[in-house]
Amino acid sequence: MPDPLECRTSAEITSQPRTWRAAADAAGRVADALPRRGERVAVVGCGTSWYMALACARLREDAGHGATDAFAASEFPYGRAYDRIVAVTRSGTTTEVLELLDRVRGTVPTAAVTADPGTPVMRAADTVAVLDFADERSVVQTRFATTVLALFRAHLEKEGAPPPGVRPLARAVEDAERAIAEPLAPAVREAGQFTFLGAGWCYGIALEAALKMREAAGAWTEAYPAMEYRHGPISVTGPGRVAWLFGPAPDGLDRDVAATGGTFVAGSGGPDTGLDPMADLVRVQRLAVHLALRRGLDPDRPRNLTRSVVLAPRP
Repeated sequence: MPDPLECRTSAEITSQPRTWRAAADAAGRVADALPRRGERVAVVGCGTSWYMALACARLREDAGHGATDAFAASEFPYGRAYDRIVAVTRSGTTTEVLELLDRVRGTVPTAAVTADPGTPVMRAADTVAVLDFADERSVVQTRFATTVLALFRAHLEKEGAPPPGVRPLARAVEDAERAIAEPLAPAVREAGQFTFLGAGWCYGIALEAALKMREAAGAWTEAYPAMEYRHGPISVTGPGRVAWLFGPAPDGLDRDVAATGGTFVAGSGGPDTGLDPMADLVRVQRLAVHLALRRGLDPDRPRNLTRSVVLAPRP
């Protein structure tokens, strides 16, 4: 079994308050790589980066900065017009992202947010924001993903129009420190199945939470928009299983989960109570490491995964 004291993922998880503060400091310096108010923007990525793109896009649109879509890079609709495309790629080497940027070169301004300044994305995008202070040694993404989201939140705050109902990034940092320090509940640590839920920008966080548990711990996890849970997914919930909500709870959802015999986890009841949803994701990251180590798995190097998906050239 891997030694938890040597688990890189755990160290990277606990560093997130620091990297989020660094993202806030960097927001002004990398503004050229971030969307301008009023632009029609597409944010793209793969895997975790796509889920962060979903969250960033919804935050920006809810803040009134302009229409913002998010796509997996492989599913980008090339017939649709945008004022700017922003690619999120930790490694800077992901094939689908580089192919997209190459295909649209010269037709629309492009930007990238990456962790590695020594990779092809530096040449593929018109402008680049490098968050090298959030790069990771582990294969599983934790702090880079949330630091990208922190960067977008800081950018919106600097523009003077944070999304309504979303607490300031500085509060999210404080909440992350709580999420790192507080013990995980026994009912969560011992559960055998997890359904993650979220509305608005929190849906992207729910998707990322489920992915993190699958990647690191091989756990049975699902994710849905919060209001869709009652349209079928609730049937999987029961004793020994968890429904975990990011953001405010729809009316009666806690009672519906209780009626199944499952455990309901809600990190935030609103902008002034509980944990910021981004900080609540930190608790899931910690849980994923806990489950991985308990199962004798290595959360730094999950099976079948590499730091970046680089495909062979087409014949």
